[in-house]
Amino acid sequence: MKQTSSSSLFSAIVEASFGAIGIRTEDRVVRELVYLPASFHGKDAIDPVAQKAAVQVERYLSDPDFHFDLPLAPIGTPFQQKVWAAIGEIPRGKVLTYGDIARRVQSAPRAVGQACGANWFPLVIPCHRVTAATGLGGFSHHDDETGFHVGVKRWLLAHEKVAGY
Repeated sequence: MKQTSSSSLFSAIVEASFGAIGIRTEDRVVRELVYLPASFHGKDAIDPVAQKAAVQVERYLSDPDFHFDLPLAPIGTPFQQKVWAAIGEIPRGKVLTYGDIARRVQSAPRAVGQACGANWFPLVIPCHRVTAATGLGGFSHHDDETGFHVGVKRWLLAHEKVAGY
């Protein structure tokens, strides 16, 4: 893998069909996973946690049934953590709507959407499995139907063999 100056923010970068996934680590935990456009190139891990995360991301990209086991930074509000826990229960190949998750956590769909967009650990917390009642919905605080992030969501759902994607 090669490193570019724009990749210095990341502890590792894993190339993917849709672009890349940046991995940030700090204090022996994963701090963030970021969807990156194809202008980012792979970067070798700079520490053992980044190496573990990179290997697990690569395994997921080749096998959508892979289950992550990473040390994640303890971040997010109690509400976000409640939403993320509910999202983590959605099995591969299935989707729930923002409303479905809202009913499970006794909240509103818009609040669930905000918590999804605030997810620091996409793939590990599979918020791509949450859709709007009327279709795909947004992704990572982006809702442009032809934009990069919604395209990543489509790719992930197709990768997980969700019907219609």
